[in-house]
Amino acid sequence: MIGGEPSTRLPGAPTVTDQPNVLHALSDLVADRKANPPAERSYVVSLLLGGTAKINAKITEEAAEVVEAADEPGVEGRAHLVREVADLVFHAVVLLRARDLGWDEVEKELARRFGISGIVEKESRGRPGKA
Repeated sequence: MIGGEPSTRLPGAPTVTDQPNVLHALSDLVADRKANPPAERSYVVSLLLGGTAKINAKITEEAAEVVEAADEPGVEGRAHLVREVADLVFHAVVLLRARDLGWDEVEKELARRFGISGIVEKESRGRPGKA
């Protein structure tokens, strides 16, 4: 859980109300953990130390859980889907920071695509490493 309950929140950890955008706050927190690993155990640091292979494995796992949760019915299914998407986004933010990228770059790319047909945009993309 990002931030956690008040009793489990780390000292100095930002709250949602401290930041206008929780994704930017999360991205900043991950960048800080990368630059200044805390003395205590940190899940973020363990992912970063595992490199992209470890982070990619978590993203694959979380993506599968999103797909499974998407088909669960009712209010509980909807809540489960939200939690799994949050896990997926969290791990994507860690991957971005592992590659020295921030959430702002994702926002810029989404803004660039806004108002463009998805079909047209996809056809215009070059695929690095693909012939």
